[in-house]
Amino acid sequence: ITWVTRSFLDYRLPIYEKLNQLCGDQLSVIFFSEVVPERCQKRLGSILNGRSIGLTGELRLTGRKMQQVSSVAKGNVRIPFQPGLIKTILKTAPDIIISDGFFQWTYGPLLLRAFFGIPHIMCYEGTEHTERNVGKLRVWYRKLASRAMDHIVCNGILSKKYVEGLGFPKEKISLGNMAADTEGFEKKSTTISREKKVQLRHHLGIRGKTILFIGRLVPLKGVDKLLEAWNKTFKTNTELTLLIVGDGPQKKDLINYCIMQEIDNVRFTGAISHDSLPNYFAISDVFIIPTLQDNWSLVVPEAMSCKLPVICSKYNGCWPELVTQDNGWVFDPLSKENFIQTLNQVLQDSNRWENMGNTSLEIVQGFAPKKIVEGLYANCRCLVDNL
Repeated sequence: ITWVTRSFLDYRLPIYEKLNQLCGDQLSVIFFSEVVPERCQKRLGSILNGRSIGLTGELRLTGRKMQQVSSVAKGNVRIPFQPGLIKTILKTAPDIIISDGFFQWTYGPLLLRAFFGIPHIMCYEGTEHTERNVGKLRVWYRKLASRAMDHIVCNGILSKKYVEGLGFPKEKISLGNMAADTEGFEKKSTTISREKKVQLRHHLGIRGKTILFIGRLVPLKGVDKLLEAWNKTFKTNTELTLLIVGDGPQKKDLINYCIMQEIDNVRFTGAISHDSLPNYFAISDVFIIPTLQDNWSLVVPEAMSCKLPVICSKYNGCWPELVTQDNGWVFDPLSKENFIQTLNQVLQDSNRWENMGNTSLEIVQGFAPKKIVEGLYANCRCLVDNL
């Protein structure tokens, strides 16, 4: 198996490791080394024993080199071209190729499928909501490209609905390609000592119960909407703290808003390392994600693996699978009334938080890397065996 991914982060490493085990140490991963963090490259190298291949020198045939993280529009067309990509793929002698998304070096697997008949599975994340602003050229390309694919593995129900809308056959679509390191997060969060939790809470100035947000501080994440709703609900609650973990261009404005509105129960940590996230989950009671647009937020299953109930935006593509009435609340962050109503309901349900957190853990176990990889590998075997 050769996985042409262009870029990846820590969350993909358990997937690669388990897939490599299933295929008998015959997984190769090709990526763009200029965008993948060094820590991830090193860990992948130790997993794949020389079959981790980083390329450089990518060219952009059109479009901007970078798109702002906070942008919600996807009208700009970006066509990456990586010199030597096809030659590198062929050197790995793949029986099957996996790719990520329509524009993430997927042209390589598409051409090899057309000229050499090598089966191709694409992993896809987008939903109708996240792709609502794409231009007609993108839609045309996706419809054309999908006809040349053997199988598409979508994140979840909302992603599958979008792919079906492109005209891709339902029988060639399966679910499950994204997974957090749920086992690792569960283990780390449960082994943190009570003393360490007390010290961290004291260091951060946390009082009472804690509602946690983790993510980039950009308009797209809806943190400004969260603070506006918090200002109307829990501003004077001395037994409740909102903990905001992360950094970004909006941080200064968010802090100034809290100062101007005299909100004293919000704490900002700034950026932290991915490895230290379990510490923050462990000192919190509920996780919230007010995003205005996300395909499949991996921070949600990470929080769930640490036994936290989840307050989830309806604009997050993962909620149909992960967030139910038994482990969380789904709301519209663009409706101030609904946001405020939801926060009040969360507090009214405080006697259920512990049971809801246990349910979160039960649900997310069905989305662990092992489960996701088993499904992906089964699709690979089916395509190869039917050649």
